[in-house]
Amino acid sequence: MNTTLEVLNRIYGGPMIKPDIPKNEAERLHALRTLKILDTSHEERFDRVTRMAKRMFNVSVSLVSLVDEDRQWFKSKQGVDVSETPRDISFCGHAINQEGLFIIPDASKDERFFDNPLVVDEPKIRFYAGYPLKLRHGINIGTLCLIDPKPKGLNEEDQQLLQDLGAMIEQEIQSVQLATLDELTLISNRRGFLNLVGHSLKMCRRNKMPITFILFDLDKFKLINDTHGHHEGDFVLSTFAQAMLSSFRDCDVVGRIGGDEFVAMLSNAHEENSEIVLERFSNAIEKINETLDKPYKIEYSAGVTYFDYDTDKSIEDMIQDADKAMYEQKKRIAR
Repeated sequence: MNTTLEVLNRIYGGPMIKPDIPKNEAERLHALRTLKILDTSHEERFDRVTRMAKRMFNVSVSLVSLVDEDRQWFKSKQGVDVSETPRDISFCGHAINQEGLFIIPDASKDERFFDNPLVVDEPKIRFYAGYPLKLRHGINIGTLCLIDPKPKGLNEEDQQLLQDLGAMIEQEIQSVQLATLDELTLISNRRGFLNLVGHSLKMCRRNKMPITFILFDLDKFKLINDTHGHHEGDFVLSTFAQAMLSSFRDCDVVGRIGGDEFVAMLSNAHEENSEIVLERFSNAIEKINETLDKPYKIEYSAGVTYFDYDTDKSIEDMIQDADKAMYEQKKRIAR
């Protein structure tokens, strides 16, 4: 270690400070992956903005960086050849924890970054400025960022310009989001669910993993709408969707496919695994009902179907089988 790093380590206490993981990380990652833009080819609508940013700010690097579970991946890049770097050394991993711009005038003098490999070695980052890219309030999936090997600053006008360019990227990402996400609950709509399941099925077949489909239907939902108003109905739908996100595993796919119908596909889930997930979900809904103390209860029926990895059924067929199982459960409860 050179003398400068030794001095800085004595001042700051070293070693490198890794970015914190957001409290809503599961929700954030789900939103990012539902977009299905990770590991896709470059697109002119994003590249146009990073080219503008690189030229306007006279920096060596401009990126649209998406922060995945253990990496940051570059949807658009100007000035670098690599497509991704580890999340634990990324500047953008820190930036997504901010509401506003994240600006580091000189990383070599910052306690969080002075011994970061990207600062000590190539590309020898000194200046960094990142605009957190939001899908909605609190859900930051990445950044539009500027990087340079020379220390820099941004005046108020420059900061506003970076925010304006970042907003352009957000609009492009939201156009992707609207095509695959349910606008009310912000989980996958039918199209988004089918897209994600198609990918998951390939993985299950490749690794010979069993598949479970679960179809949920909200009970007495029309009564809630009629008695308490559609705003309460919307609240129930959103609350139910969030309970699914928190209860199911990261590798599971969930979606809203109809008015009060939701569906989940579980990968590598035997009957016992599926029952554990369903029990966890049931407990989550029970806790919500106790905590909210509403004049109604959130109630649902669920149909569960199991398939081998090599099933010849289509995704729609498997959903239909789960739908039939759900209505059978409704009949049993009604008796």
